[in-house]
Amino acid sequence: MKARKTLRRRDVPEGAEALLPRVPAVLRRVYAARGVREPSELTLALSGLLPPSGLQGIGPLAAVLADAVQAGQSILVVGDFDADGATSTALVLRALRRLGATRVDYLVPNRFEYGYGLTPEIVAVAATRAPDLILTVDNGVTSVAGVDAARALGIRVVVTDHHLPGACLPKADAMINPNLPGDTFASKALAGVGVAFYAMAALRGELRARGWFTADRPEPNLAELLDLVALGTVADVVPLDRNNRALVAQGLARIRSGRAAPGILSLFAVAGRDPRQAVASDLGFAIGPRLNAAGRLDDMSLGIECLLTDDPRRAREWAERLDELNRERREIETDMQARALEQLGPLLAARGWSEGQVSSVPEALVLFDADWHPGVIGILAGRLKERLHRPVIVLAQEGEEGEGLLRGSARSIPGLHLRDALEVVDARHPGLILRFGGHAMAAGLTLHREALESFTRCFTEVVRESVEEADLQGVLLSDGELAAEDITLELAQQLREGGPWGQHFPEPLFDGVFEVAECRAIGHGRHQRLVLTPPGEPERRFEAVLFNHREDELPVGRFWRVAYRLDVNVFRGSSRCQLMLEHVEAA
Repeated sequence: MKARKTLRRRDVPEGAEALLPRVPAVLRRVYAARGVREPSELTLALSGLLPPSGLQGIGPLAAVLADAVQAGQSILVVGDFDADGATSTALVLRALRRLGATRVDYLVPNRFEYGYGLTPEIVAVAATRAPDLILTVDNGVTSVAGVDAARALGIRVVVTDHHLPGACLPKADAMINPNLPGDTFASKALAGVGVAFYAMAALRGELRARGWFTADRPEPNLAELLDLVALGTVADVVPLDRNNRALVAQGLARIRSGRAAPGILSLFAVAGRDPRQAVASDLGFAIGPRLNAAGRLDDMSLGIECLLTDDPRRAREWAERLDELNRERREIETDMQARALEQLGPLLAARGWSEGQVSSVPEALVLFDADWHPGVIGILAGRLKERLHRPVIVLAQEGEEGEGLLRGSARSIPGLHLRDALEVVDARHPGLILRFGGHAMAAGLTLHREALESFTRCFTEVVRESVEEADLQGVLLSDGELAAEDITLELAQQLREGGPWGQHFPEPLFDGVFEVAECRAIGHGRHQRLVLTPPGEPERRFEAVLFNHREDELPVGRFWRVAYRLDVNVFRGSSRCQLMLEHVEAA
């Protein structure tokens, strides 16, 4: 059950390629299609980062933190249970200790007990550690009740977050978030770990101004923590604007040079990836999921400890445990996907579904199963969104069965701002949603079980009003065709080094017609390794890999239009170019 995608070539503004004269021709075209107009936009040095002073409220925040550090007060970092939250927590702990803080600890809510953010319940747990100050990372902007609860106990609160705020802001002692009303910071796309990095940079500047650093307490180089920033930024799938690209590029450089945290290097090892060849997709598809597995199935403290330790042996032990959890997560996800598709079958059949027919799919999908694992619903929502090109909300039971609460995770398509859509539902039907929050493309929510049918109807209605028909068509954007002589290892390496690629700055994808000269099954028959030749040029043979297709679906001797990425395949010390196929259709 999968909706077909339409292959469409990206527009390249006329004359845009001429603005980048020193860039190789194919890369010129790729960059121009992504809005790059100046060579300076491709400069990803740290000197080009936006200054911390541009963040609204960062001066007061640095002052509050500096007071606590200098007074030797107890600082408790409260993080989130995903990869962004884990890297944010590890970064802040490492930074505070290097800056001279002597009493620093962390607390991450277990998603199955406390849910997301600085809730009054997690404040009660935090209070047992008697902190003088709570510092939130990757959460807090919607924690109005939690901040009030902390202040009532005499605990100061400093909030660093990047999520969209609600109608009412918490009364924290200080707060930074590029998405606060009135904040003019040019990069609204910072991940939680990016905001945390800026907070620590501002704190260092404040302590420097106070004469805090001495020969015995030297000023730390916070750039040494950019491996954590890169991992959290890519794993959180935030848009890679120029500022984020610079942060990720610098973090990747540290990883490639072997100067990353032992935990990150160990995660590369258990994932079978070479950190010396690290690219952003490794962080997004290999390292991030293993880190996220801790928060999804167990306790994110496992992931944080992996990122905090400086002992390579302990780091490897943590990484192996995370790898085990990730394998368990995959098994759970596979079962959940099968049950979701079973659940969708009658719905689509009633609408005249035929394989690949996009128009047969409802405007929005809301699915619930009492046996689904609440830690994996976000992944399932994402998978279904990719398959069917619809906004998807997947819900699981929260707490004990008798409580009657459902926790949902939502993923959206371009054209629908998910959090705004939930806000419209909430405004029209107050009380229907108990809690919600998130971004344009991802959100979370909580409902009463008996409200599920009403919510499904209302959410679908809002989606129907908000999207155009074109938004509901699955489109795969290509950077055009490559001449056969351009498909080389040299170009593959140029493209690899031309990143980092990611959300809103996608990795180059090309299309063309090829004949299948050879095809053999790999991966227990689920994937294919092929040899492709361009029409009329049988002497040119290109290795290719296609995932999730059977061998009989691509008969040898037939011509196909394919969309592909150029990849550098390193095997036994030698490199060669191969095509990673993303889409296949009859030529």
